[in-house]
Amino acid sequence: MAEPEFTATGVRIDKRLRSLTRAGQVRIRDGRLQLLTSYGSEIDSAPVQAVRASKPWFASEDRALADLNGQRYSLTLGDHDPAPGEPGPPAARRFIEAVQRAARHDR
Repeated sequence: MAEPEFTATGVRIDKRLRSLTRAGQVRIRDGRLQLLTSYGSEIDSAPVQAVRASKPWFASEDRALADLNGQRYSLTLGDHDPAPGEPGPPAARRFIEAVQRAARHDR
């Protein structure tokens, strides 16, 4: 199995107004985006070409939206990335860039 192209842990994953997990995982591996619970159970997954990742308007820098399989998920990623004292873009921006990069790579 290939190494993940993007992994974020401790991610809050919401669907509409419902919280699905407060410590989930987001993973891009082998051309698929996976949303996982804190126990590793799959919430949803889809090929990266079918995923739309974006930044919500008027939201903090650690929030991103992911549309997959006709569902919209709100992701709060920024608590763990970048590491304290380390420069780098917020995790939400890295997630969006990783989805776009993986989709281009898988064509």
